[in-house]
Amino acid sequence: MKVTYDATVDVLRILFSDAAVEESDEDKPGVILDYDRSGNIVGLEILDASKRIGNPKTLEYAVSG
Repeated sequence: MKVTYDATVDVLRILFSDAAVEESDEDKPGVILDYDRSGNIVGLEILDASKRIGNPKTLEYAVSG
């Protein structure tokens, strides 16, 4: 998994896989889901991230179980 934040365009992107993106859907305004050829989610983009989440420049990561 890879998380990037581009402050220039204010976009937070989370990549779950290296698979090529075949389709993207903006299910909710400002939240884009990227899918591979098989329909699996490979990424998530949050537009205007600084307005939607606390501080997109910080990251906290936890693994449970």
